[in-house]
Amino acid sequence: MAELHVELVAADRTVWSGEASLVVARTTEGELGVMPGHAPILGALVQGEVRISPTSGSAVSAEIDGGFLSVEHDRVVIVAESVALASEASATR
Repeated sequence: MAELHVELVAADRTVWSGEASLVVARTTEGELGVMPGHAPILGALVQGEVRISPTSGSAVSAEIDGGFLSVEHDRVVIVAESVALASEASATR
């Protein structure tokens, strides 16, 4: 099965890295879904949610303040100034 290698990076740390079947993020042009085999793209992201469907384990949801998304050769890199995982937010409550 084809998969994506995904890296979700904040200015101060790597937030999440792993294999996934789908990544969804909101660009300045609208919501974008990336699956294996997606054409190369570089996009500006707006504030909002990034959703990652890992090939194993639970779905990953994070709030970002904007940033950039790069897709090339089944590799997705999302870089944002700040990233807050939904699991971190619920753990602090």
